[in-house]
Order: sequence, then C-alpha cells, then structure tokens
Amino acid sequence: MKRVLLAALLCAPLSVWAESTNTDPFTEGSVEAGAAKAAVCAACHGQGGNSSNPQWPKLAGQGSRYIYEQLQQFKSGARVNALMAGQVAALSDEDMRNLAAYFAAQPASPGVASEAAVPVAEGLYRGGDSARGIPACSGCHTPNGAGVEASAYPRVGGQHAVYVASRLKAYRDAAGTGEGNFAIMAGVASKLTDAEIEALASYVNGLQ
Repeated sequence: MKRVLLAALLCAPLSVWAESTNTDPFTEGSVEAGAAKAAVCAACHGQGGNSSNPQWPKLAGQGSRYIYEQLQQFKSGARVNALMAGQVAALSDEDMRNLAAYFAAQPASPGVASEAAVPVAEGLYRGGDSARGIPACSGCHTPNGAGVEASAYPRVGGQHAVYVASRLKAYRDAAGTGEGNFAIMAGVASKLTDAEIEALASYVNGLQ
C-alpha cells in the first residue's frame, strides 16, 4: 500500500507539469488552442508573432497578460484601431486568452540598435532624467527590455523601432488622458523630444 501511495505522489506532479506546459499561468489560456486561432494574425504580425513589417508589432514573447488586456481594449473600443477592432469583434474572452498564451510562448526574433541611438537613449532608458521628471524606462520594462508580465508591463526588447516610435508619439499626443499604465506612459512621453523618441525606439530594438 505504501508503495502505491509513493508511486501516486511521484507521478502526480509529472501529470500536473505536463498539463501546465500548455496553459498560460497569467491568462489560463491554452497555447495549443491559441495556435489554431493565430493563423489570421500572421497576415500582419508574421508567423509565430514575429512581424516583418516594422509598422506592426512583434507579438512573440510578449507578456500574455499584456496581450490579453490589449485585445480586451480593442474589443471594447478603449483602444481605437479600425483594423484591430474588426479582427477582435468575433473573438470570445476564451479566444483572447488562448491567443495571448500562444504568442507569449513563441520565441521573439532579435533586433539591432543604431550606434547613434545609444548615447542619447541609454541614459534615459537606464536612469531617466530626474530634472525633467522622467523615470528610468528600465524600472518598468527591466534592463533587458523583457517587461514585467505579472504587472502587464510590456516587453519592449527587440520590438520594431518604427512601431515603438509611433506608440510613444501617440502616448505623447494623448498626455493628460487615460488611466493606469496608459496615463503613466502618456505622462512620460509628453516630456520626450522627437529625437529622444527616435533614439529610444532604436535602442530598445537592440535590447535582448
């Protein structure tokens, strides 16, 4: 009897681990189910979420909670994008959780920063600018740009520079609006110059 109980105890964790490898811990979405839904996303975001068009963000390796929250916002209209609104209209909450789980599990392709961007961006990214009230980007996005998944702080490392620059400018234009993480980013971006935005966008593209 003791041998049977010992065998059960030893085998139970293995079965749990086997099940958990396909389930995202933050959204409880299924990676496998998300893969089946992701084919249509590849038109803009590329196979496995590594887009080749710099205007469309890479989703591979992005935090699942962040992806899920953004899909929710596109669906509710809180985040306005006509193309994405059409894509998420028919998605259920479960679909969005599964897609988030799938893209978070994919390996992200690396990027490259321009040498000219480093002198301008590195200090801002790693230390901020206290005189202007700009916090260090690394405080939320981490030194290597991986983000903090539990807090839905997105991965920026390796992200297309063109896309990052466009998002920072959109945040800057929306300064004084929104709430939560959006309001924080809008406030930070409002203090950045065009040159700093372009440099930061290139710099984070090279983070790994």
